[in-house]
Amino acid sequence: MGEKMNIAVAPPLQVGGTLFTPEQLSAIGTIVGPDAKIEMTPFKQMYVQIPVERRDAIQAALEQAGLEVYPAGFVSKSLIACNFCKGAEDAGLETARKLNRAIAGIDTPTPLKIGYAGCALGTSEPLFKDIGVVKMRDTFDIYVGGEPKGIKVAAAQLLLSGLQEQQLVPAITRIIDFYRAEAKGKEKFSKFVNLMTLMKLQEIVA
Repeated sequence: MGEKMNIAVAPPLQVGGTLFTPEQLSAIGTIVGPDAKIEMTPFKQMYVQIPVERRDAIQAALEQAGLEVYPAGFVSKSLIACNFCKGAEDAGLETARKLNRAIAGIDTPTPLKIGYAGCALGTSEPLFKDIGVVKMRDTFDIYVGGEPKGIKVAAAQLLLSGLQEQQLVPAITRIIDFYRAEAKGKEKFSKFVNLMTLMKLQEIVA
């Protein structure tokens, strides 16, 4: 038996939410084989166990089937988005796709979950992610430090409001870069935010 590894597989961001087609599900089974372990994660990715030596070929075949492939483990996850129920333009689908391309798969001290909601309804629960983005008409608000698990569940705190679209990706990537540089060991992001304070993070993002 050769060495195994996990990859993360997800459909593209789209109106309607996290939608796999029957063809894509069939392709996953065919491409990775009957003995592969497949796990549905809480962050809307499938973890698929594959042989290390077949990684490139499997990724190419999955992408050919219209799927997206990301690293698994201690990385920033692909964007956990809403269903864009107000429509692609009003809910900012293309903005969400740009953000996803910028942040998905970055090595981080602990797995980092970033949520996106296209309106104030927040159906993707962005305030219970490490970083949450909420579109408010034509601008964006960023929240940080959500904690969805354990006995100390907490909503994220508002970090910045009223950002223009072109400001969003640079702001989020600066937050991630600062976390990567300053976190102590495997420090959770919510703890990191509390120690650093909102004021310090605002200075970093500004």
